[in-house]
Amino acid sequence: MNKKELRIVYMGTPEFAVPSLEILVENGWNVVAVITAPDRPKGRGQKMIPSPVKEAALKHQIPVLQPNNLKSPEFLEELKSYRADIQVVVAFRMLPEAVWNMPPQGTFNLHASLLPDYRGAAPINWAIINGEKETGVTTFFLKHEIDTGSIIFQEKEPIHPEDNVGSLYERLMLKGSGLVLKTIEAVAEDNISPKPQDESKFHHHAPKIFKETCEIDWNQSAADIHNLVRGLSPYPAAWTTLDGKNCKIFKTEVLETQSSDIQVGTFKTDGKKYLKFQTSSGQLGILELQLEGKKRMPIEDFLRGYQPQGR
Repeated sequence: MNKKELRIVYMGTPEFAVPSLEILVENGWNVVAVITAPDRPKGRGQKMIPSPVKEAALKHQIPVLQPNNLKSPEFLEELKSYRADIQVVVAFRMLPEAVWNMPPQGTFNLHASLLPDYRGAAPINWAIINGEKETGVTTFFLKHEIDTGSIIFQEKEPIHPEDNVGSLYERLMLKGSGLVLKTIEAVAEDNISPKPQDESKFHHHAPKIFKETCEIDWNQSAADIHNLVRGLSPYPAAWTTLDGKNCKIFKTEVLETQSSDIQVGTFKTDGKKYLKFQTSSGQLGILELQLEGKKRMPIEDFLRGYQPQGR
């Protein structure tokens, strides 16, 4: 089946899903419609803001559907009218079977991990939080259970010691778009052999991140807290309290020194260049932070204008 014959419906919402849509359009594939989340109010004026995927679709003059209810008969009829051969899902919400089972060639999803490991909503965050050295991207066909369908393709990506979720997100977003293109090309050529997931390789869940997930527990080791900070930076950011105020931590370093004269969860500072927290194992140096009511800044700039009093 050639590029113009294969009818593709694309589903996605955030920035992560934009390069995969763009690469299909730029390579001449026939994306007949885009499904994305409804516009959301944002900012002080509560202005209605379209999703990044909607903006990309409109730029390419692709019809956009924004259903509130994916099971509504009206939406299902409209979706059916586009006569998709296959549907592509990147960073979208859970689909009912009536949607994912509609096209004759099925619906495939891009997931930012090496499935079956790190099934769930936040695979990039959790891979870094858990100190992994490698992750990747996977395309797989959807079925009833979340993130469990047969794998089409996978590609690995190293996690570098200096990575945070922002830098890894960018690389996986671009690597994933290439894998989506590769998958569509293989589907069109009838050159795929999907394989069931190997459950023996499932070791970690990747659940949604909540505020309580982000709170630093100083009873953990410096290395574990460092990975937590990396896995939540720049957003939503790990946090602790400093002088009774919420303080987001964006960048840290693990220090070899172990001080016996301060308790776990307390800190030392020279008031100029360093702020060191005691953990259950080692000290953690704070390199970049944002105290409630202030801007995000390097530790030297922070200490120049503020002297922490203690916990």
